[in-house]
Amino acid sequence: MPDAPPVLRPTAVAASWSAPPGRGSSSAGAATVPATAPATAPVPIQTTFLKDEPPVLPVAPGLRRPAGREPGVVEYRGPSPIVRGPCRPEVRAEALAELDRQVRACTNCRLHEGRTNTVFGTGHPCARVCFVGEGPGAEEDKRGEPFVGRAGQLLDRIVAAMKLRRSDVYICNTVKCRPPENRTPYPDEIEACGPYLRGQLETVAPQVIVALGRPAANTLLGVNTAVGELRGRFHFHRDIPVRVTYHPAYLLRNPDAKKQTWEDVQHVMRFLAEHPDPMALSGGSGG
Repeated sequence: MPDAPPVLRPTAVAASWSAPPGRGSSSAGAATVPATAPATAPVPIQTTFLKDEPPVLPVAPGLRRPAGREPGVVEYRGPSPIVRGPCRPEVRAEALAELDRQVRACTNCRLHEGRTNTVFGTGHPCARVCFVGEGPGAEEDKRGEPFVGRAGQLLDRIVAAMKLRRSDVYICNTVKCRPPENRTPYPDEIEACGPYLRGQLETVAPQVIVALGRPAANTLLGVNTAVGELRGRFHFHRDIPVRVTYHPAYLLRNPDAKKQTWEDVQHVMRFLAEHPDPMALSGGSGG
């Protein structure tokens, strides 16, 4: 039986995934912070990741800093976070396995014609954080597991920088078969896979979702908007908070964007620290 995911603490984290050097950071969502938000100093990326205290971040939309709370700690503001039911990993794992069996038999869109393997999802069935990407690439199609190529290796480093393991989180894609030539999935392909993605999210019931890239973000949020316009605040998918950031494949091509991605990840960490999971704290597995 999988261990319960660890409880995150609001401490600074070493950036083992190599944020870009030599730049002062504008903080997460700075372009969308209201004029009334308190001014803060830039966060030096290389030094901040090595400090013992969390960096000072501005209050992004959807977050507020309570009176008397020290700088650098932010609080989520919006609908109450989902109250997660008791976690029985074996029950949720079996529900996910049944969904996986359905995906393997699926011929609902053209993508099944060229697949080597379906690529369902991987990770903890009771994960607090779910990363949703776009679709499988060549290596994922070959191995039948999401995010195992170069982009997946970078995602693993991001997860490790959160003081988590790959097995602590849940990772999946909007479509479960590789689009030809790694093209962006077509809307009808995303729609055909929609019930499987919804089933995964309803089964795992994460406290927060990280949308990796525009296709994942637009699928979850029902919009057609660039990542740069969606970053810097929380959105919602069926009452689950969603943080949008860049896809690891984009970061491999545009390493300067790692700074913004780390800012997004820090807000996710602070959200989890502000809202500890009672089941993770108690280690409960009943019900």
